[in-house]
Amino acid sequence: MPKNTATAPLAPMLPDDVMLAFNFIRAIQAGDADAAEDFAAGDYPSVAALLVDVAERIVTPVTALPDQVAGEPCADTFALEALGRVFIRTLRIWEQSCPSTATGIAEAIIGFTKEILTEDHEDVAVVLEQLQAVGVGQALDAHPAPTGAHPVRLTAV
Repeated sequence: MPKNTATAPLAPMLPDDVMLAFNFIRAIQAGDADAAEDFAAGDYPSVAALLVDVAERIVTPVTALPDQVAGEPCADTFALEALGRVFIRTLRIWEQSCPSTATGIAEAIIGFTKEILTEDHEDVAVVLEQLQAVGVGQALDAHPAPTGAHPVRLTAV
């Protein structure tokens, strides 16, 4: 049986990067290619790279090995953890080999959300909205706004 391998914590994303990535994902999920293109057209780093960063923050906690308090992992938990790593590595390779793959990466995140994170009769858009709120909250905790700065807007225009 494989050893429990600890992974380094992920560096926090910037709030604007989280917002851009989720706005892009939610536009793709809503079938609004024009809005997705508008989000990707800004003066930002590669949207595909941001999407892979978001995917890693969604997939890793769901597929990670449980801590020792939760009990001894079984073969299935090791398989799930390995599948999560393969999924993220595949997205990263895809992004690096063809940076214009943002739509495909967004669709992979939407598919993961729908198949793994969405309960019966739950709307994928609602789950994506919740994931965005968590991501922005984590980013703001790691990168607080300077004193006197305007509050962050959490929704797309």
